[in-house]
Amino acid sequence: MAEKKRTSEAKNWSKHIIEGLHSLILDRVVNLEIFTPPNFDHIQGTFPILVLNDGQDSEAMNLNLILNSLSESNSIEAFIVVGVFCGDRIQEYGVAGKPDYKKRGSRAKLYSKFVIEHLMPTLAHKYRVELNHPKNTIAGYSLGGLSAMDLAWNHPEYFPQVGAFSGAFWWRKRELGPRYSEENDRIIHHSIKKSRKRKGMKFWFMAGSKDETSDRNKNGIIDAIDDTLDLIAELIKLGYKPYYDITYLEIKDGEHNVPTWGKAMPDFLVWAFGK
Repeated sequence: MAEKKRTSEAKNWSKHIIEGLHSLILDRVVNLEIFTPPNFDHIQGTFPILVLNDGQDSEAMNLNLILNSLSESNSIEAFIVVGVFCGDRIQEYGVAGKPDYKKRGSRAKLYSKFVIEHLMPTLAHKYRVELNHPKNTIAGYSLGGLSAMDLAWNHPEYFPQVGAFSGAFWWRKRELGPRYSEENDRIIHHSIKKSRKRKGMKFWFMAGSKDETSDRNKNGIIDAIDDTLDLIAELIKLGYKPYYDITYLEIKDGEHNVPTWGKAMPDFLVWAFGK
């Protein structure tokens, strides 16, 4: 694993571009973009971590500027951000061991294994990440948000907090049609419904009112919002409390794109790592 570039100022977050983390699990090279807080080298001890799926989007989002602004306002504590550049995201993201009706997400179990067994130990060694910190968080956008939710749900000991920006919670095991069931065919909803509550987990969800135009059940609410609210409802049934365990942000005129997710990012970071 070789560090390609590092830019640093004592008052700002530092960005490290890491190329060449070879994963035997995924059978590919994984590139990372890592942000460390101001004065990282002079702070003793360990740090909580934010793992971001689709880490290649951080530059377009100006994530470094968002981090610097929140630090200058003393809104967040010190933590490590690791953006994981995607590979074959249609296959590596999804619900582990449960591909959708088109067999997408076939490598999601391998991606989860990579994050838990390779990435996290590597970061603990090189960046002093505390593997069991109560604020450790994983998040993602769209299909990456679905992946983050599934990964956290199955590994709460590593990720007790999870964020999903416009999560692709429509992911289903059956094609739309007469046999399709909202209750049974949305994969992540069904997985959580059949699970037990994971003690101590916290959830942050975001959707935009213009995430899409589809409304498969014709109730006047777009599917992106319906699927998110229905997932929240399943979590509430397990005993999680709105506002305390679950936060939901709906952005008026928000679209399914990086600019919208960038608008939501400060809210998310303060939720996850606020002082």
